[in-house]
This record gives sequence, C-alpha cells and structure tokens, in this order.
Amino acid sequence: MPPITALVHTENDALRVGRTLETLYACGDILVVDHGSRDATVRIAREYGARIVDARIGASPGQYLSATSSGWIFCLDPHESLTENLAATLYEWKALPPASGSFSVFLREETAEGWIEVPTAQTRLIPADWSRWLGRLPVTDQCALALEGELLRFSFP
Repeated sequence: MPPITALVHTENDALRVGRTLETLYACGDILVVDHGSRDATVRIAREYGARIVDARIGASPGQYLSATSSGWIFCLDPHESLTENLAATLYEWKALPPASGSFSVFLREETAEGWIEVPTAQTRLIPADWSRWLGRLPVTDQCALALEGELLRFSFP
C-alpha cells in the first residue's frame, strides 16, 4: 500500500483550512507549509494532526518534499476539499500494486451563480521525486490518469 502525504500551502486560512484537512483521511500524513499566517491557521492545522513547516523564501514546492517519508504526494490548496468519492478512490488506489506516473483530478468550483465543473483535469497526485511545478501545484501532466471523484474549490470561507 503506497502511503500518501497531503501537501497544503497556507497563509491566513483559518476560516477554511479545517474543512480541507477534515477530508484528507485517505492520506496517512499531512504536511502544511505555512507562509507566515497571523491568524489561527497553524493552531487549527495542528489540531488535525498536520505537520507544520515554515515557508522559506525562494523555495520551490518540491523542496518541502524532503520533509515527507511518503512515496506519493497529493497537492491541494486550503480552499479545496476532497469529495467522499475522491477519498474512496484514493483508498482503492492505495490498495493496488505500486503505480508509476502521475494522477489527475477534476474540480468543481463554487461561484456566485453556483457550482461549475472545470473541464480539464489537474495533476494532483504525484511521486515524491516530482520536479515540475507551477506555483504551489504540480504542472499538469497530459499523460496523467484521472482519478474518480472531484476536488471542490470553495470561493467563500
């Protein structure tokens, strides 16, 4: 069973980070990289059992992966949450023989008019030696297999 570490970058996300971390039960480890939060973000993340590291100026997301012991990293933002279907898929995925490559997920995004489906899957489950990043998330891999289930991206706390 390949272990999965969730990687979440935060900065003053106290109003939303609990909802995010609450859905990560399929991940055996949660690593929160905090970018100088001045609210209760770090305290809340610790309450959910997350390990906290302080962000370093100029560090790429991949540089924080040395703090993980997992072979796989699931990346998400603090305003995103896993659906139950995606969490179940991650449990099933962990029960399979070790995989290679990367895996993507589809997103549903909250708007003032309601929920919309983002048409392109985004690479979010990557091996720990991944080196291609776009900001704090992995670069989309066109060859990534899409997992069942979705990430929900909330626009409101």
